[in-house]
Amino acid sequence: MPPIRVLFLCTGNSCRSQMADGLINLDFAGRIEAFSAGTAPHGLNPLAVEVMQELGVDISGFSSDHLSQYEGQCFDYVISLCGHADETCAARLCGAERIHIGFDDPPKAQGTEDEVMAVYRRVRDEIRSQLGDFFLRELESLAIRRAQKVSR
Repeated sequence: MPPIRVLFLCTGNSCRSQMADGLINLDFAGRIEAFSAGTAPHGLNPLAVEVMQELGVDISGFSSDHLSQYEGQCFDYVISLCGHADETCAARLCGAERIHIGFDDPPKAQGTEDEVMAVYRRVRDEIRSQLGDFFLRELESLAIRRAQKVSR
């Protein structure tokens, strides 16, 4: 069975989409193939790299890609993680189901260094939990549908 292909989308492709890309590729290796892009990419966020490294996930080599790089490719899901990308994305990607699952924007966090890092960690953990739950349900549903086809 080929892996589910998913494209995570944010405006800047610097933080939330990069974290989702790294986490889903780690947690669902071989079952889901994740990518990330932005509607107006502006480079990888160093604090996102830092909080991912805390989990042993190295995203330092990831690139901040524009959505146009993926035009013509087929995805099972395109998931926007920020409201702006959800509102402005007009791209048509082959076979993709568009879904919005929004998260706070860590670069907008204010406060001390510890307070800001706590926001990055919270959002990272929410991404892992919410997207993980979503994909576990999707994989279970897919397995049931395939089993039903085989039994017919």
